[in-house]
Parts: sequence; C-alpha cells; structure tokens
Amino acid sequence: MPKHQFTCEVQPRYLPEQSEPEAGQYVFAYTITVSNTGQVAAQLVSRHWEIEDAQGHTQVVDGLGVIGQQPLLQPGESFRYTSSAPLRTPMGIMSGHYFCVGVDGHRFEAPVPPFVLRAEGVDGGAHYH
Repeated sequence: MPKHQFTCEVQPRYLPEQSEPEAGQYVFAYTITVSNTGQVAAQLVSRHWEIEDAQGHTQVVDGLGVIGQQPLLQPGESFRYTSSAPLRTPMGIMSGHYFCVGVDGHRFEAPVPPFVLRAEGVDGGAHYH
C-alpha cells in the first residue's frame, strides 16, 4: 500500500432543469468520492480541472479546496461532494487532479480519471467513448 494516496470515484449526471439547450447551455453535476487509500493522513488542498466540450473548447479551473472545504482524511476515510459544470455542447469530457499534503509534509497529486458528461436524450455534438 502506498504511503500517500487518494483515489477518486466520479458519478456524473445531466441537469435538464438547469440547462437551456436552445441557448447552448448544458449543466452537469458530478459527485466525487475522494478516499484516502494511503497510510498517512493527508489534506486535499486544491483542485485542477480541464473541461472540454464537444467542439474542443477547454476550460481550465484551478482553486483552493472543493466546495469551500479542504478536508483532512485519515487513512481509510472518504469525503464525498457534489459540484457542477456548464458546457456549451450536450457532451464533453472532464479530468483533473487534487493537490494534497500529508500530515508529514509530503506533497502529492491525486488524479481524477477522465469522465464523460453527456446529456441523455439530447442530440448533437461529438461522441466520446
């Protein structure tokens, strides 16, 4: 088992009630569970996202913490939160990482594997698999 490691699971979903397809606005929510699968307590300090729509437009988002928090996770603990991202197309892909610091001062990144944002039942845009 690695000494410093966070793993991430993502559950994206389309929010039709907040979207306006005729205006080119598609809103997606994503719920992320961050788990400390290492051996040392560590804090999630900041995030880096790359959000690409079906037309190749990429938005980069950097910021401190997640939803205003910087959770400190003991080994075996998890933190779950939900946030959202708007796209100009009904489909896109999102990926990124968290910057974390162990209580021993060791700095590391926790990658978030790419995940697809897809507005079910809406036609148009490129297709990601």
